[in-house]
Amino acid sequence: MTTLQKLSLGYFVALMIAASLNYVPGLTDEDGLAFGIFALDTYDDALHVASALWALVAGMLSHRAARSFLILFGLAYLGDGVFGFFTGYGYLDLGIFTNASAGIDLSLPRFLANLPHLALGGIAVWAGFRNAGQTA
Repeated sequence: MTTLQKLSLGYFVALMIAASLNYVPGLTDEDGLAFGIFALDTYDDALHVASALWALVAGMLSHRAARSFLILFGLAYLGDGVFGFFTGYGYLDLGIFTNASAGIDLSLPRFLANLPHLALGGIAVWAGFRNAGQTA
């Protein structure tokens, strides 16, 4: 199993954890915000589970499939994090289409709310392009 396949399996675990955040007592506040920072709904949970299953299949299938997953997933999530940082809403959950822009807010809460997508997406893209030709 290659490094990228192992990384894809790590993304499976991380995304399943993300999908479960709303269901762990004490992780959401009275406003329904996970860690008091961001809200997750059933659509977000479904998106995380679908992404996790994609990561699992890619990781089990081959190095090439894992690399494709990391690049495509990474670009999608990184872009979503950038949109979320600058507008307050991402596109993966259709938020930019259903909500008016919250405008640019360079605050720590806005950054922290988008950090998971920025970090997961950025690492995935970096790993996918960095390990283009490696198979071990």
